[in-house]
Amino acid sequence: MKSLPPEPAIEVVARDVTATEASLARTDAAIFVLDRSHAAAALRKLPHAPIWSALYRAAKQASPAPVLVTRLPNARHTLAVVGFAKPGASGFERLDLAGKLAREALKPGVARLSVHAPALAAADQPAMLEALLSAALATAAPMPERKSRRSRGSDLRRIDVAARPNAAFERSVAMAEGNHLARWLTALPPNELDCVGYRRTLRQLAGREGWRFHFYDEAALKRLGAGAFLAVSRANPHRGAGIVRLTYRPRRRSRQRLALVGKGICFDTGGINLKPHRGMYLMHGDMQGSAVAVGTLLALDRMAAPYTVDCWLALTENQIGPDAYRPQDVVAAMNGVTIQVVHSDAEGRMVLADTLALASRAKPDLVLDFATLTGACVNALTERYSGAFTNRSVLHDWLQSTGRDSGERVWCFPIDEDFDAELDSPIADVLQCSLENKGDHILAARFLSRFVAADIPWVHVDLSAAERKGGLAHIPTEFTGFGVRYAVHLLSDAARLGEQLTKATA
Repeated sequence: MKSLPPEPAIEVVARDVTATEASLARTDAAIFVLDRSHAAAALRKLPHAPIWSALYRAAKQASPAPVLVTRLPNARHTLAVVGFAKPGASGFERLDLAGKLAREALKPGVARLSVHAPALAAADQPAMLEALLSAALATAAPMPERKSRRSRGSDLRRIDVAARPNAAFERSVAMAEGNHLARWLTALPPNELDCVGYRRTLRQLAGREGWRFHFYDEAALKRLGAGAFLAVSRANPHRGAGIVRLTYRPRRRSRQRLALVGKGICFDTGGINLKPHRGMYLMHGDMQGSAVAVGTLLALDRMAAPYTVDCWLALTENQIGPDAYRPQDVVAAMNGVTIQVVHSDAEGRMVLADTLALASRAKPDLVLDFATLTGACVNALTERYSGAFTNRSVLHDWLQSTGRDSGERVWCFPIDEDFDAELDSPIADVLQCSLENKGDHILAARFLSRFVAADIPWVHVDLSAAERKGGLAHIPTEFTGFGVRYAVHLLSDAARLGEQLTKATA
């Protein structure tokens, strides 16, 4: 059974052309996005205008911005979909609309799709077309399936974008591939992608992509003093847990080095503090932070990012058993910080503690970590946003504006020093967490900050939007892969990244 997704087989062609009845007759499906404020006038300029005008008159009574769907009267019976965007729509609004339209257009038999955004403002058109491209790629991406009779997947093989070639479209393809990898890995059943199988999969991926691969097994971690990680892994019935390091190097030598870090708990029982049934049901997805980190690495590679990127992945299960770590245990992390255990289901911050400490030793210019870490962040934001935390508050505007622009929205929370009072331990340097749940997302980030060297800018993303029934924005699946698109927008502009890092180290 394949643990890596199939290679993409969809051709993307960008040409600045105007749709005609003849051109629509050569495609299986077409999507149009029009300006909501001039809807009636814009419809009259489309091919087969009388059909669209009649559909709009019938539909606008139910919704001010309906989605219009019809088969065109040509030999191919082209499936055509029209949506309406408000001027100046946000990144999320564009993706959300694009997702709805893509799901209407990509029916069985649609091998060739064209996307159009005629008459949108010059500032809105490229971004809307990029959103449509992203949505089509996400909707068409196959997901793992183990049925005896395979479901029919998408037939999409080509997307025609009605615009001049644009670097944003190339970035969109790279982000879609990275997001697909993240969602695919997360959706794999836990009896296939346990931490041993995950390590094999990552080694295979590294070989395919030309990345360096190194695995710190439990013996190596013991020599390094990684007591926090090993406390979690010791209940495993195998000794296959550890930390994977993947390294991408650009074609030209770079002075900048970035570190991506991901929580890879391949199944989380909660340990001694056992989760209830509902809380454990989707815990094979507790490794999605690591999947997002790997997906981001893949997207940056596809875009030939100009800096070295290390990807550090903490791979283990959190099992129940006689060897499981317990409340009141005291362990020492790799950097010497001692931790008093409070709750065995706060295992994510334990494995990340040593992984962040290890990543810090390479002296990167920025550490960016992803983790499905706390229910408190979901309670604070729902599954529509993710939480962002940083040891450099000067970066807040950059982090949040990138979320708005990318459509994967984040909200920055404080991690002031006085929060340490909630983590004061009578016998160790720090409590793992507090007995109460209030502000646990903040306390978790404050805890993690102790394991990143003070001179290194660090951003932590608590992935409250990693899992949402019905998907999110342009992503149709419950596991969303949230974070790949965000991170690529954050890191792909080398000049802006440099400015922000200069500000963070001033």
